[in-house]
Amino acid sequence: MRSQLAAITLTRVILNTMYRMLYPFLAVFGRGLGVELSVMAFAITARSLVGVFSPLLAFLGDTRGRKAGMLLGLCAFTLGASLVLIQPAFPAFFLALVLGMVGKYIFDPSLQAYLGDRIPYAQRGRALGVVELGWSLSFICGVPAMGFLIARFGWRSPFPALGLAGLAAIISLTWLLPSDPRLPADQPGVWKNFQSLVANKAALTGLFLGLLISAANEVINLVFGVWMEDAYSLQIASLGAAAAVIGAAELGGESLTVALTDRLGKPRAVGLGILLNSLAALSLPWLGRSLAGALFGLFLLYITFEFTLVSSIPIMTELLPAARATLMAANISGISLGRATGAVLAPYLYQSGIAWNSLACFAFNLLALLVLLRLKKRMVATPKSQTPPPA
Repeated sequence: MRSQLAAITLTRVILNTMYRMLYPFLAVFGRGLGVELSVMAFAITARSLVGVFSPLLAFLGDTRGRKAGMLLGLCAFTLGASLVLIQPAFPAFFLALVLGMVGKYIFDPSLQAYLGDRIPYAQRGRALGVVELGWSLSFICGVPAMGFLIARFGWRSPFPALGLAGLAAIISLTWLLPSDPRLPADQPGVWKNFQSLVANKAALTGLFLGLLISAANEVINLVFGVWMEDAYSLQIASLGAAAAVIGAAELGGESLTVALTDRLGKPRAVGLGILLNSLAALSLPWLGRSLAGALFGLFLLYITFEFTLVSSIPIMTELLPAARATLMAANISGISLGRATGAVLAPYLYQSGIAWNSLACFAFNLLALLVLLRLKKRMVATPKSQTPPPA
């Protein structure tokens, strides 16, 4: 599994780089395409809406096999990246963003289901933590690499590079991953999987947990840049420093998941992460009296959030084994809904000061702790799979 995990992690770096590079280079892409910022914002919004339909996309991982789902997601991603090389205009760029997101939302749940099938629950936190490094490394390594290409070869250059990387990932995973086992003739379809998800109280509780954790983070995440600009009048310097801090915190949170989650136990790790994230949120107004303190507070907030969220993924993979990919896609939707909830509340709370955003983060986390306790009770009667199925 080590070579498979390495290849999968590198693949996630590629997929996430396409997603994350848009934000720092938004103006560059807009100028290259000759469109206004409002048009680029429309493209981002349309891309985000794909997340709502992710359960409809990821059912392929349940009905066609995990490897087939991952490869199909990579094909969609590679096709999208190649379109900009063929036709460097806004319609192709727009389709590239949408197909890139479609590919990611097919690949990620299929991948998580694959690891859930083959790695015992007792060791699953470490494996999932390793592949989640693909998120932070895309920001630390992938996005700067795309910036280098843009500076040397122009705004279009990231897309052929990502397309070639996607093709290399298809070849490597086709070779490294074992073939999907033959599925039974009476394999449940997408609607059966949804019905089993809705009927499973533990799965629904887990989805609500992810929603609350992400909402807690988003009520601060959305306004921290505005807060730092208002507090220090150092927009470019402070936001650049904040970006570096966030990338380091994400990497740290994922590394802590690899090191600690299996040893602590998944529910205990999530509970500890929620408590520490709450303390980080409550300390933010006090630490924010100086720029260094504010950056340190953001580091604490993001490292504890990343640890909490990533530690919750192994739990989710065990709640509905018969429809793992469908549940993991629904988890993505739940997290997206939580972010949307936090994004709606954040500006209104900030009108009264950052302390109100911190209190809202604490309130969401308190609810998340209560939901975690309920989830833990519902997991007690659920046996944990210990032996991976044969290849």
